[in-house]
Amino acid sequence: MSGASARPAAERDVAAIVALRDSALAELAALRGGDRYPARALPAPGDPTRPLWVGELAGTVVGYLAASAAGIAGSIDAVYVDQGCRAVGVGGAMMALAIAWFADVGCTGVDALALPGARGTKNFFEENGFTARLLVVHRRLPQRVGPPL
Repeated sequence: MSGASARPAAERDVAAIVALRDSALAELAALRGGDRYPARALPAPGDPTRPLWVGELAGTVVGYLAASAAGIAGSIDAVYVDQGCRAVGVGGAMMALAIAWFADVGCTGVDALALPGARGTKNFFEENGFTARLLVVHRRLPQRVGPPL
């Protein structure tokens, strides 16, 4: 993991997280389905019900991971690592903290989303023990003119 680490996000990390979030949304917009991605608001640092972790390289925040749980169902709500800092263990360090948190709060499973064409995201999740269990399909409809029925 060559210098990669992760920790809970702090208030001092907010500006870096916002900049990373902007980069994440720009990357998603270029993918099939990215324009329909349900961008969730990130939790505030320190929220015990929706934890937020940051990943670092040499003390610089280069990634974030947000999670939540509803009963026994855990969810990775967002995960992103700066493009130039991938494949060196940052995401794995954040995921390890998230998986420990899910276990601590009693989750029996964890779900996450990956858009079609996001091969790196899919590979990241598989490298961290995730497997596909659901395929969601979508069909766009023409925009209706006039009042709803």
